[in-house]
Amino acid sequence: MPAPDPEVREQPVRRRFTAEYKLRILQEAERCSEPREIGALLRREGLYSSHLSKWREQRRSGSLAALQPRRRGPKPALADARDRRIAELEREKSRLERRLKQAELIIEVQIKASELLGITLSHPGSGDVD
Repeated sequence: MPAPDPEVREQPVRRRFTAEYKLRILQEAERCSEPREIGALLRREGLYSSHLSKWREQRRSGSLAALQPRRRGPKPALADARDRRIAELEREKSRLERRLKQAELIIEVQIKASELLGITLSHPGSGDVD
């Protein structure tokens, strides 16, 4: 038997069992007739008795599909046309806000440069005609 790897993983990896593996283990557990045989099976496979309980329940509740591993976490929401449109408008709004800030910065630099050079600028809407 090889020596265990002393390296500790940065992120523990959740084990996933295929439906075929679960069925095979359940069948082996059902064939166990002697005392402590199920415990030996669980130790050999690195499983807990709760695995067997859960897999038996899954098998009772459905078919092979019920034994398939499920993705954890919240289910992704289905985006409808309104949600996509809102997201598109929010991206457009943030893009326009960035352009507005950039334009205001350019105008501010032009005003300061004209003040340093002694040039008078006409403001839009003031009625000055060049």
